[in-house]
Amino acid sequence: MCDDKYECLKIGNQLCFPLYACSKEIVRRYKPFLDELDLTYTQYIAMMVMWEHKRINVKDMGKILYLDSGTLTPVLKKLESKGYIIRERDKTDERVLNVIITDEGEELKERAILIPDKLCACVSLDKEEVAALKKILDKLMNKFCE
Repeated sequence: MCDDKYECLKIGNQLCFPLYACSKEIVRRYKPFLDELDLTYTQYIAMMVMWEHKRINVKDMGKILYLDSGTLTPVLKKLESKGYIIRERDKTDERVLNVIITDEGEELKERAILIPDKLCACVSLDKEEVAALKKILDKLMNKFCE
């Protein structure tokens, strides 16, 4: 509750604004590193899911990435055109679309391995601060998805 009727509408009192601004800036800092791999940020996070799961259906990937199929489908089409994944209908249920990483997609992981360290060098937080922030953000994300 705000003391002043309009105090809660000041941008400096918002939780959403620093989250938005930081997210935008972090993605901007990723750009030069991802440009070296010819990936967008959304393609990069999709590939992180692929490196972890190797095979996953589009619906489950969307849940992990908090992306709807309208956003995810063009990303996956582009990754497929680059040879990093293949998309195929499930043999037991035609309605399910699976995504499978290719050898080229696995090889890309070796080129991407330094990106997290490069990004950390751009952010002036120590490991404990990063861990604490991640814990809070994970808690917040989980609250939205209950």
